[in-house]
Amino acid sequence: MNKLSFSTLSSLSAAAEQSPRKRMNHNLHSELSDPVQRLAIAMEPDTYIRPHRHLQSWELLTSLRGRFVVLTFDDDGVVIDRAVLGESDSVAETPVAGWHAVLSLDTGGVIFEVKQGPYMPFKEEDFAPWSPSAADDNYKALMRWFCGAEVGQRWSGC
Repeated sequence: MNKLSFSTLSSLSAAAEQSPRKRMNHNLHSELSDPVQRLAIAMEPDTYIRPHRHLQSWELLTSLRGRFVVLTFDDDGVVIDRAVLGESDSVAETPVAGWHAVLSLDTGGVIFEVKQGPYMPFKEEDFAPWSPSAADDNYKALMRWFCGAEVGQRWSGC
């Protein structure tokens, strides 16, 4: 039986806090080739999850600790749906090839992700072309925008 103890979640959050990317995952699946990927991801509020899509899979998210903004976008970067996991919503599922981003609102937050495998590393074309890379300081403004972005709004840069 695979389990995630509260102690494991606390250790995962502590590791994320020390990580340069401000996130850390704990896989429940045993191999990256497994047909279903299941993982807990500790995410600090200053970790950047660049808007992206998975061409081969849907993605299901639920909060284990803390609150997370989950946004989905159309091809032009217009918000088409918004959820706040751990506050107004419990689970959010992004469809196959749906552009999406996640923002942790709370220190010590841990989100649980399920998607179809096998694991596929991101390629540049998996990232929304209108979104800044992590090497571009404009990503900080985008993250601030995520906090209050509403359906129908579009990211317009700095």
